[in-house]
Amino acid sequence: MDGLEAVGDSVRRRFVELLARGERTAGELAAHAADEFGITQPAASRHLRVLREAGVVASRVDGQRRVYALEPAGLDDAAAWFQGLAVFWEQRLDALGTELVRSRRAQRSPQRITEPHPAQEAS
Repeated sequence: MDGLEAVGDSVRRRFVELLARGERTAGELAAHAADEFGITQPAASRHLRVLREAGVVASRVDGQRRVYALEPAGLDDAAAWFQGLAVFWEQRLDALGTELVRSRRAQRSPQRITEPHPAQEAS
């Protein structure tokens, strides 16, 4: 399983988000998972193992605790995949930007005031 597949699960994505802010113990991550997703500690451990085996996170033992940290290189495949899609979005965002500029110009340009036709004034 590569990094992109590993973060396909919402629990694992949340772990990556938390680890992006700094190291966390397995217990802290399991507590977050229990609060947010209602999963057990063993289930959280299985998610962490998937992330570790995919190379997305690394772990180390600190006394009785296992401490996890993000391995940014583990997400290189996912980043490359998203980068490949960037061309698709850039074209559409550029088109949206053009339309927004046109809309702003249209709002700023003075509207024509039409003079009444002389035949209409006589009425």
